[in-house]
Amino acid sequence: MPFSRRNFLKSLCRTAVVLPFADVLSLAMTNPFQAPAHTPAKTSSAADLGVSFIDVAHDAGLNAKTIFGGEHKNKYLLETTGCGVAFYDYDNDGWLDIFLVNGTRLEGFPAGSEPVNHLFKNNRDGTFTDVTDKAGLRHSGWGQGVCVGDYDNDGNDDLFITYFGKNVLYHNNGNGTFSDVTAKAGVEGGGWSVSTGFLDYDNDGKLDLFVTRYLNWTTARSKACGGSMRDYCPPGEFPAVSNLLYHNRGDGTFDDVSVSSGIAARKGHGLGVAFADYDGDGFTDIFVANDVVEHFLFHNNGNGTFSDAGVESGAALTGDGKMMSGMGVVFQDYDNDGRPDLIVTELPPQIYCVFHNEGGGVFTDQSLESGFGVLSGAVSGWGIGLEDFDNDGWKDVLIPQGHVIDTVEEYTSSFHYREPPLLAMNRKGHFERADAGSSLPVAGRGAAYGDLNNDGKVDVVTTALGGPPQVFMNHAGGAQHWLTISLRGTKSNRDGFGARVQVDGQVRIATSTASYLSSNDKRLHFGLSSAESVNVEVLWPSGIRQTLQGVRTDQFLEVQEPTHP
Repeated sequence: MPFSRRNFLKSLCRTAVVLPFADVLSLAMTNPFQAPAHTPAKTSSAADLGVSFIDVAHDAGLNAKTIFGGEHKNKYLLETTGCGVAFYDYDNDGWLDIFLVNGTRLEGFPAGSEPVNHLFKNNRDGTFTDVTDKAGLRHSGWGQGVCVGDYDNDGNDDLFITYFGKNVLYHNNGNGTFSDVTAKAGVEGGGWSVSTGFLDYDNDGKLDLFVTRYLNWTTARSKACGGSMRDYCPPGEFPAVSNLLYHNRGDGTFDDVSVSSGIAARKGHGLGVAFADYDGDGFTDIFVANDVVEHFLFHNNGNGTFSDAGVESGAALTGDGKMMSGMGVVFQDYDNDGRPDLIVTELPPQIYCVFHNEGGGVFTDQSLESGFGVLSGAVSGWGIGLEDFDNDGWKDVLIPQGHVIDTVEEYTSSFHYREPPLLAMNRKGHFERADAGSSLPVAGRGAAYGDLNNDGKVDVVTTALGGPPQVFMNHAGGAQHWLTISLRGTKSNRDGFGARVQVDGQVRIATSTASYLSSNDKRLHFGLSSAESVNVEVLWPSGIRQTLQGVRTDQFLEVQEPTHP
């Protein structure tokens, strides 16, 4: 991820083979919402797409500023990674609320003025109210990631937050308040925790917990890099570290099984994480996006252990064998062939990487074929989600962007610290840049995806260093149909995480985990174009297969797992 000036320029030369250097320069000079002039691709207009996004954060009352470091004076790596965001219906009223993780400064703040996390309640009228104190969630620290899930199957989603330092688990009391149960649960961890997520890796009906960790770093270990102009050091200057896996005992406590499961056997620079059963064996696998270390694809052996299949599967390195600056990741099916694929965001001059699932446990690098060769390479990507923004039956992407080096423009005019997000529409497996609205350039980081106003269109909230969030409301036009599914497990975990849901020719894996540092709407959204009714098939983690026929579209549908096949 971060580079010193020397390593940054060396990297430009070393990886320019991914995309011709002239193209990188040309792309960097263009507006990221417009197709580069040297490519045959044409930029679609909002009218052509029938979709546009409007940032409504200010009008919605979401003005909480992300505090992250001492204005970059110390060049601590910790100042670069940012904070996450969660879509979170904490009060079960059917409307998504928003939880924003916040950071701090290593120098600290005067007592009583420390920045804190924020929970914003959805008022159902386009505005939000800060209920942090009322909910008992006021907490200050160097926050990083967040995940949402019902770990005790009581019908109320709980909240887990990662920190540089001790992590925090909040139990949802079901009355609008939370209790800090970290010590009792045994999940405080330690070190530099980053992205996180709930999953049921052993299919016992209880959600377990995975945490990525970035570096073995402290302020005492920090180094000065960059010569006369101090820069952030590259991650390779610091020791790699293992990730964490906690098994849910079912009594409100977790067992740290990082070692016994085999997860701790692999050390890296973990940033993003996503879950899916990529080989169809009935057990959820784990992908970790690493920074300048090969990615990990932890294959679930079905007996409580994992083996890293990243290299043998083809998902550890680029097609030409290079390591990547992996940030965010999404593990869903982008080309509607029924198998979950991987898209990983990167730093320039690398292009965003697409690992296409060929079946049989094999992935191939389809970054160029999918269109990301001309969409990236001069921009820095973080959060990512595969969501059908125009409801045409194909999942699109919106990616917050912003370089990791705050002084990058002093080295080259090709890259920028603050960047607009990338919106790319999926045209039957090929992504094309879209001009679907404007946004102020920011140092974007986290991103969460979901339907904030229950209008059948997916919205996006992103975070930025040193500023408030951006709330992109989707104003897609047209009469495209859709279906949004909520799962209610009985034998499986109550959230249904890990289920494979097929609606006609589309497949989604049930999870709230993907993107970067963030947690998505756990409801499953399907764009259905002109279809007025569809068939729905759910393969639950328990192995139970459920089919619903002739389901009408344009509705929010709850599907409860049957008690027997």
